[in-house]
Amino acid sequence: DNGVSRDRPYEPIHGRRASGVSMLIEVEQKFPVSDPSALERQLAALGAEHRETVLQVDDYFAHPQRDVARRDEALRLRRVGPLNYITYKGPKLDSTTKTRREIEIQLAAGEQAAADANSLLTALGFARVAEVRKRRTHSTLRWQNREVSVALDQIAELGHFVELEIVTDQADMASAQACIASLACQLGLTNSERRSYLELLLELPKRGQTP
Repeated sequence: DNGVSRDRPYEPIHGRRASGVSMLIEVEQKFPVSDPSALERQLAALGAEHRETVLQVDDYFAHPQRDVARRDEALRLRRVGPLNYITYKGPKLDSTTKTRREIEIQLAAGEQAAADANSLLTALGFARVAEVRKRRTHSTLRWQNREVSVALDQIAELGHFVELEIVTDQADMASAQACIASLACQLGLTNSERRSYLELLLELPKRGQTP
């Protein structure tokens, strides 16, 4: 079982297209969740539409001459069943949310393609930092006449989190942030977490330091 639901194929969380390059602004807030079942009931009551449950395996890489952690950047190779994506995330653009630029490219499918991408990055001097595995239940919700992506995540060593996200352009960023803040308030979500799952895992005892 690769963790992918059988009723529909996996799509990138943004849901815009399954191939090519996207270079938009990812407006996102993440919150710890103590009772995921209760949150799922709240979302269903608001009309959230379940899309898929997948197992995502993310390998993060450090640049050979650029301190991506200090620059608040990330380079990630993601595997979802047979599908592979490489993603660059830019620095956060504000002090409260996880709004940032994202560039995502779909690679060829299959284990060999993932291994080849890993080998290419290694040959170029990139160093694999860590692997993050999460089981993600993804749904979409209409809120304030916008489509919000909702991802309920389970990470074995960290627990449960929910991510609320709108992908837009920079001119619309403030409006998208206000929409997400309103939805978070409606759901009773508090203690927004700006650190990535990678950062949280590396901060655990015996995990080492952020590259």
